[in-house]
Amino acid sequence: MAKQESLRTSECPVARTLESIGERWCLMIIREAFDDVRRFSEFQKNLGLAKNILASRLKHLVEIGVFDVCPASDGSAYKEYILTERGRAVFPIVVALRQWGECYLFDKGETHSMLLDNVHGEPITRLQVISAQGVKLEPADCHRQRVVSGM
Repeated sequence: MAKQESLRTSECPVARTLESIGERWCLMIIREAFDDVRRFSEFQKNLGLAKNILASRLKHLVEIGVFDVCPASDGSAYKEYILTERGRAVFPIVVALRQWGECYLFDKGETHSMLLDNVHGEPITRLQVISAQGVKLEPADCHRQRVVSGM
């Protein structure tokens, strides 16, 4: 069996992103953080994840700059994991995954969660890829181009 190369050095941003945050527990931890979960014990309770796996994933997410570790906001001896700007920037990715799942992975009438706007209490609008001119784009409307640094 051939040894799988790390995607960390790939030219493809999708490959690098998957290598960085694409593991399921990393995304689930980040999802929990968007719901204001901050403490190790809360992540562990909500996800039912083994402590060693949770510790490993949180350490990784801190190392890549998704979380900062801070003293607990209530003054206790605990630490809290706070999303950084880089971590908060994962929000559209999580929303896109959620919306795809809502659309394609639930039968009609099946119970599931829904993301609501806090101000109006209404479901958020479906994400779309929009051109600089405001036109909705489909896959056939886009192409990849290699960018060489310094050129």
